Amino acid sequence: MPVRIRAHDIQNQCASARKSTENTEPKPAMTLKIKALLVHLFTAIGAVLAMLAMLAAVDENWSLMFWWLVVALVVDGIDGPLARKYDVKTNFPTYDGETLDLIIDYLTYVFIPAFALFKSGLLPDWTGWIIIIVITYGSALYFVDTRIKTKDNSFAGFPACWNMFVLVMFALQPGYWTILAFVIALTVAMFTNLKFIHPTRTERWNWVSLPMALAWTFFAGWATWVDFYANSWAHWGLIVTSLYLCFAGIAQQIIPARR
Repeated sequence: MPVRIRAHDIQNQCASARKSTENTEPKPAMTLKIKALLVHLFTAIGAVLAMLAMLAAVDENWSLMFWWLVVALVVDGIDGPLARKYDVKTNFPTYDGETLDLIIDYLTYVFIPAFALFKSGLLPDWTGWIIIIVITYGSALYFVDTRIKTKDNSFAGFPACWNMFVLVMFALQPGYWTILAFVIALTVAMFTNLKFIHPTRTERWNWVSLPMALAWTFFAGWATWVDFYANSWAHWGLIVTSLYLCFAGIAQQIIPARR
C-alpha cells in the first residue's frame, strides 16, 4: 500500500511538471505573426474612415464628418499600444506600420480638417486660402521631421492635431481673425521645442492626461451629436480638456519633475 501511494504521488508530480512546462513554453511564432497582422489590418481601418469623412465633408455634412474623424481618432489611440504589445516590427515586418499610420494620420489629422475649415465659411476669402496652404504645407514638413519625439515620448512642437483644433473651432465659432491667429501660432509651434504630451505614452502626469484625453473624445462626440449647438455644455468640456492637452507639456518643461 505505501508503495502504491508513493508511485501515485510520483505520477502526479510528473503530470504537474509537464503542465508547468507547457505553460512556460513560448507562444508559436505563427500565432504572434497573425496577431501582428491583425494589428496592421486594424490600423488600415483608418483609411476607410478617412474616405467616409471626406465624402461627408464634400457634402458639407460637418457633424457626420467629425463623427468619422472622432472614430478614426479612437482607432489611432488603440492601434499604437497594440502595435507595441505584439511587436509588429518583429512579428510582421512585411507591412511598415509607421508608414501606414503616418499616411492615415495626415489624411485624418491634417488634410480633411483643413478642407473642412476652408469650405465651412468660417474663414472667408483670402483667409481660407492662407490656412489650407499653411496647414497642409507646414504639417507635411512636420510629419517627416525626425526630431519630433522627445525622450519621454512626448512631441517636440505642436503635433499637427488639426482635427482636434478644427472641431473646437466649429463648436466655438470665434471670429475669423481669431481662427487665423491660432492657425499661424500653432503652425509656428510645430517647429519649436515646445513640448506637447502624448496622452497615452507620456508617463509624467499620465493619471491626469489619459482621463483628459478620454474626456475630450467624449465631449467631441457630444458636440458633434448635437450638431455643435451653441449652448451645449459639451463646449465647456472641450475648452477645459483642450487647454490641458495643449499646455500640459509646456507646464512640464517649466515645473521640474520630482526625484
